[in-house]
Amino acid sequence: MKATKITVETTVKAPVEKVWEYYTTPGHILKWNSASDDWHTTKAENDLRVGGKFVSRMEAKDGSLGFDFEGVYDNVKTNERIAYTMTDGRKAEITFMDLHDETKMTVVFDAEGENPIEIQREGWQAILDSFTKYVETN
Repeated sequence: MKATKITVETTVKAPVEKVWEYYTTPGHILKWNSASDDWHTTKAENDLRVGGKFVSRMEAKDGSLGFDFEGVYDNVKTNERIAYTMTDGRKAEITFMDLHDETKMTVVFDAEGENPIEIQREGWQAILDSFTKYVETN
């Protein structure tokens, strides 16, 4: 069965080099990687190369829930593209389009089978919106 693809996107008011750095550096990931204010990322590791692994520990601030979001990079082209496979086999791709003083980011990912498509789209979009706000205010 072919996975349903979900797309989310944003335009960040920052040059692509800054957007790339903030998206891929563990110290920055800890600050923006959450879908809501009651969640946070407590650990981030990122070996940004083909075959390299990444992991972000995402937890509810009240300690009630948590999970590791992890995978392996399939393609990395600095300031342009990141593609990876999550541990459950789903794929994701992020493209960075340089618009001079702005950067358009598009994330396309395979849906999982547990949650409705719209909930997944909203969650990934919320994380991307959090990222955009963080970049634009730092």
